[in-house]
Amino acid sequence: MTHVPEQRRRGGIRFLLPLLAALVYILGLPAMAQTSGPSAGDLSQGAVEAPVTPGAARDSGSPAAPITPEGDRFTDRILAVVGDDVITQRELVERMNLVAQQMVERGNRPPDQDTLARQVMERLIVERVQLQEAERVGINIDEMTLNRAMENIARENRMTLPQLRQALMQDGVDFNAFREQIRHELTVNQLQQRQVDQRIRVSDQEIADLIASESGAIDRGVRYRIAQIMVALPQGADAQQIAEAREEAEALRERVREGEDFATVAVSESEGPDALEGGDLGWRSASEIPTVFAREAVLMRSGEISEVLRSPSGFHIMKLLDREGGDQTRVQQTRVRHILISPDQVRSDEDARRQAQSLYNRIREGASFEDLARANSDDPGSAAQGGTLGWISPGELVPGFEEAMNALEPGVVSEPVESQFGWHIIEVLERREVDTSREQIRARAREILQNRKREEELELWLRRLRDEAYVEYRVDGFGS
Repeated sequence: MTHVPEQRRRGGIRFLLPLLAALVYILGLPAMAQTSGPSAGDLSQGAVEAPVTPGAARDSGSPAAPITPEGDRFTDRILAVVGDDVITQRELVERMNLVAQQMVERGNRPPDQDTLARQVMERLIVERVQLQEAERVGINIDEMTLNRAMENIARENRMTLPQLRQALMQDGVDFNAFREQIRHELTVNQLQQRQVDQRIRVSDQEIADLIASESGAIDRGVRYRIAQIMVALPQGADAQQIAEAREEAEALRERVREGEDFATVAVSESEGPDALEGGDLGWRSASEIPTVFAREAVLMRSGEISEVLRSPSGFHIMKLLDREGGDQTRVQQTRVRHILISPDQVRSDEDARRQAQSLYNRIREGASFEDLARANSDDPGSAAQGGTLGWISPGELVPGFEEAMNALEPGVVSEPVESQFGWHIIEVLERREVDTSREQIRARAREILQNRKREEELELWLRRLRDEAYVEYRVDGFGS
């Protein structure tokens, strides 16, 4: 089960803002005329007049051209009402021009004005809906977080913040409006992390399947020494024969798990062709391992014994005798537990902080951390375990949580710590140093699967959010 704080792997502000992606193009464009107004980025237009509502173009097949405002009436005209907010003609014009210019810079031909207006309007509506949802659930980007994001943007463009401000001004971009747009992007990202990422579940079976299917790529350069005990099945075995063979294999596995020498049991009991070698298959690369053992070999540590495995030939018990090659990484792991209090429709962020502080005070006064976690934590996966997250390796948790965890001595409980998921009370139970090569492979596989699922889940969530939103068009042609 995936725990709430694990939406996360190599977490932090690790996303690509649409405007950040566009910034490289913006800074490379010729200077544009300055405009003013409450726009998304406050970007200017060119000198070509063109329609901005679907159906208004005489030649709707012509590509989009830059659009010129036609006075206050034009720029302040309300095109759509979205919840308790509006989208104006100025905003649509400016975003259309930005999108069109980005497409040209990338070597793509912009669509005609009708198509571009509809697509950009829909994008603006979805952005508004997400910002309103973020406000409803209490997400707020503070000045410190915003300043760090702006500094990152400047650094990515090899500039200081004052140089970034100057470059934007030269290209007709109002710095303060641009800064607010970055705040919006950060807000939307945090909302998506909270509302979408926590819906994603990656099972151990999915991780194992991915590792097995890509074991040659994931574990290139690693060699394994494997032994097996095999209980063979006759050709066309019936249900009773299969059940009896499995029962025999389970009994043999129990014997070696209880301490009998694997090689000795293999010599006397295995029906595999390598029985006289104590079941030893010798050293093999990942691509040379029999399919039935491929997944287990990648995931196991030296000396471990597998569950009973089924193949067309029968049932197998596998032991990983040794492995060599690949990266050997020893890291410090932390066994930790937490209580999470998240803001929601009823509970504001400040209310969540106060509740977390109250729980922390009760723990200091002697209340059971485990009992409070079961009764109060908003992380359902760990709450059922008394708040326990298990053994955690570096980089597995969101930065705010991990930083606080690393600063704690075993047995010490932290005061409430904030992350994008809410407020955490953290207790470190113990620490150890381990070889995490296998865990790193699993972490990479989990991240791949989470990224794949995130796109699908995000699309479904956005569609549901959009369908439930109140949208009223004030002009014809949109929404059709």
